Amino acid sequence: MRMKAIVYTRVSTKNEEQETSLERQQEELLAWAREMGLDVVRVISEQHSGFDLDRPGLYQLFDAIKKEKAKAVLIQDDTRLGRGEAKLAIIHQLYRMSCRIFSRQHQGELELDAGESTVLHIIAKVEELQRKMMNQKISWGMQRAIREKGFDPTRNLKNQGLGGREKKEVPVEQIIALKDKKLTFEEIAATLKGFGYDVSRATVHRRYQEWLKNQSESAADDTEKVGGN
Repeated sequence: MRMKAIVYTRVSTKNEEQETSLERQQEELLAWAREMGLDVVRVISEQHSGFDLDRPGLYQLFDAIKKEKAKAVLIQDDTRLGRGEAKLAIIHQLYRMSCRIFSRQHQGELELDAGESTVLHIIAKVEELQRKMMNQKISWGMQRAIREKGFDPTRNLKNQGLGGREKKEVPVEQIIALKDKKLTFEEIAATLKGFGYDVSRATVHRRYQEWLKNQSESAADDTEKVGGN
């Protein structure tokens, strides 16, 4: 299966010359994508300052990467993504999304200078530390709550004589609380494992979806009762 890619082009001002530049960027990048055997799923073009992060085309780019499951972005050169600090912030976000950046100027993957690479490395380390600190803080809070309630997190529920696999007890209330704090299912699973819950990301996601379904059904029942009265 060919890698899915998005072509992104940008110019800073709105005039006829810049519009011609946009068209030229698109044509060259599409031809380059064909040479590399990439499957271009979206072409995004915009006329906006590279120093600004509040750009419609940029939002479209991030949204398209998620929806189309694209793994590569094709650009003319790194300044097309942005300028100054904005450029580094965008590159960092693309890397976080596991998206490769191909620059036609470099005839391959984008090459950063030593200073830019150092900055991105520091940003990644700071974010990693923040995540660990947040998870640790949440873990302490959950442990305290569990102790106060006298709850044993190592217990598992059996399938009540139905046979098959054991149904692991998972604190759904804690999953909901952690999800409300904007943690990913993977981060929630990692946090729960610290309390002895042998749960995967898939299990956490499934229990959360079950809870959402139950909430929806309860709301529908309440509406039906009100209507019947």
